[in-house]
Amino acid sequence: MTDKIFRVNMTDLSTSIEDIPADWAGLGGRGLTSTIVAAEVPPTCHPLGPNNKLVFAPGMLSGTAAANSGRLSCGSKSPLTGTIKECNAGGTAAQKLAKMGCKALIIEGQPQEDSWYSLHLTPDGVTLSKEEELIGKGNFAVIEGVEKRFSEKTGLLSIGQTGEMQMCSANISVKDPDSHIRSLGRGGLGAVMGSKKIKFIALDSGNAKVEIADMDAFRAANKIFSKALVGHPVSKALATYGTNVLVNIINEAGGFPTRNFTAGQFEGHEQISGETMHDLIVERGGKPKHGCHAGCVIQCSQIYNDLKGNYKTSGIEYESIWAMGADCTVDDLDKIAEMDHIMDDIGVDTIEIAVAFGVAMEGGELNFGDVDEMIRILKEEITHGTPLGRVIGSGAGNVGKTYGVTRVPVVKNQAIPAYDPRAIKGIGITYATSTQGADHTMGYTIATEILGAGGTADPLSKVGQVELSRNLQITTAAIDSTGMCLFIAFAALDETTCLPALIDMLNARFGISLTAEDVADLGKSILKTERAFNMAAGFTNLDDRLPEFFTLEPVAPHNAVWDFTDEEIDSFWDF
Repeated sequence: MTDKIFRVNMTDLSTSIEDIPADWAGLGGRGLTSTIVAAEVPPTCHPLGPNNKLVFAPGMLSGTAAANSGRLSCGSKSPLTGTIKECNAGGTAAQKLAKMGCKALIIEGQPQEDSWYSLHLTPDGVTLSKEEELIGKGNFAVIEGVEKRFSEKTGLLSIGQTGEMQMCSANISVKDPDSHIRSLGRGGLGAVMGSKKIKFIALDSGNAKVEIADMDAFRAANKIFSKALVGHPVSKALATYGTNVLVNIINEAGGFPTRNFTAGQFEGHEQISGETMHDLIVERGGKPKHGCHAGCVIQCSQIYNDLKGNYKTSGIEYESIWAMGADCTVDDLDKIAEMDHIMDDIGVDTIEIAVAFGVAMEGGELNFGDVDEMIRILKEEITHGTPLGRVIGSGAGNVGKTYGVTRVPVVKNQAIPAYDPRAIKGIGITYATSTQGADHTMGYTIATEILGAGGTADPLSKVGQVELSRNLQITTAAIDSTGMCLFIAFAALDETTCLPALIDMLNARFGISLTAEDVADLGKSILKTERAFNMAAGFTNLDDRLPEFFTLEPVAPHNAVWDFTDEEIDSFWDF
């Protein structure tokens, strides 16, 4: 099956299948979404207006048997940051899109009448239908409704009530193999989907398969690649305790942001740690080890049950637990899981909303640690779009402006995640220079600074941190284009067989001859494409800065401050 571009125009309600332009043929995932957005979206357009576009693209290896290759990229101009945006998630959507020959799905325009729609994609193209039954429903009801309408095997991309209301924290939910939820989470792309009046996108690939140019070479490379992933010590820790294994580690390092970034350690860290969560999951008959997509060999996800042994949430990440926990001084895992469930259902980014809660606590709207009020606001205010719900649902930066708070942890208006940049300085360079607002996944320096993958770096020292972040951001942009999970990076940094095997799989898949230098050049090209879009949208080097309070307020226990000069930060782009 020859890959094609599937295009949907919501203005005239037309659909088409197009040949792939030559310039796009060698791209996938983030490389393709950012290229399309840069080529087709006016940088100064309103993110929720008719000129913005929403692009979904599976990675270059998605839909194959390659280990950990089930990631989907979604790109657009972000209504939260105003920058170019790429979100990345597991689930079943990437593999289904790849198998049906959809190189990218581009959604453009806006309906001329006030009606909602759904899309149904098959290898034959896109069916566009008016939607009434599932409007106003949460994502779990949408999953149930779509599976009844089509099939339990149908892939799904959907928005909850917050996406319908176009809140800047709204995400796009992706159904996983167990009919639970993964999220294209950051930057408010669920609001863009809501602005297009699309409630859900159903995906049915049938028996279609991805064609592989050299199957024997592909299988041999995948075997080496899988072995490298499974054998790495970090992979083993993730498989046992999930990403939440980091709670005690980051707390010990003094980089665990607590009480709206006023301290680097949390007294209640043990109660919300990965070790505690693992024991609770086992005790209640959940699954401590679980894959978010078929073919995952690390399996850092989990299924968390409530006190009665009933399903509550799955795939709850360290960053979400930190944000709802330490940042808001909540030490109750069951209450955190309850909030995670609600946020999955209504479709909001758990990091953005929880950090917004922390800023609201700083502003006096609710008390630190008042988890019952957090749950009430989620259920009664944000779900229904009340004035308070819309303030918090618009993100941490908006809450700070509304309540006159000066300690607002955002970069380019996106909430800073679970690592304090004063105590772990490399990640601060990533936060500052990322083309997409504060985002740990853009260049995960924690791998080296804290976990010792790929060498060592003193997290309290500035030495080598700009170079570390630069190299990881370049590598990450390339990884995001392959459809691979970011967690392959640990093995790629340490195991000499890992990256060559990945390149061998790409070559076997397409019948090409990429080199390691080609992959690095791809990463550099993606970053420069994204930065050029942002500069055309009005951003400058002065937007690559952390909030002022990081330079003014030392963080305990190390009493560290953010001490990079503007010139040092700007040197990031010297490549």
